[in-house]
Amino acid sequence: MSKSEDKTPEDLMRYDHLAQMALRGVVREAVRRVEREGLPGEHHFYIAFNTRYPGVLLSERILERYPREMTIVLQHQYWNLKVFDTWFEVELSFDNIPEKLVIPFNAIKGFLDPAVQFGLQFEVVAVEEQPAEAPQAAVPLHKTATPAAEGAADETESAGGETKVVSLDAFRKK
Repeated sequence: MSKSEDKTPEDLMRYDHLAQMALRGVVREAVRRVEREGLPGEHHFYIAFNTRYPGVLLSERILERYPREMTIVLQHQYWNLKVFDTWFEVELSFDNIPEKLVIPFNAIKGFLDPAVQFGLQFEVVAVEEQPAEAPQAAVPLHKTATPAAEGAADETESAGGETKVVSLDAFRKK
């Protein structure tokens, strides 16, 4: 083989990034549907995200409790879910203290709907690859909601049987 034949061409299209964007679009559209219609049937979401990602807005109290990553649950009690092109906002309660969370879709590390054993895992998008548009500052609110728990998605996987998790690594050449 010549040197030109054994070298894999550089992916100038960045298909890995295009696939990540498309799969984040699945999450955005699922959350957008819930914003419009509520959760259908037994569907509910576990959303894990990087708490230090630019544009994530949490109270200092929550950030101290979850300094790197946290998982929220959208199921029975959440309020004022608003979905935008690059982020979503939701109100939840932590230890009976209401909070407004702002989460860019690029900060999401995992999405799970245990009702149908559907899950996605993501690489967190590098800061320099973020769109310029960013959410506004969050303000803690006073309502009740479902608390978030670290590792909730992992607990659900082991308790709920086999969960299908789609990882982009499955599509990459080894």
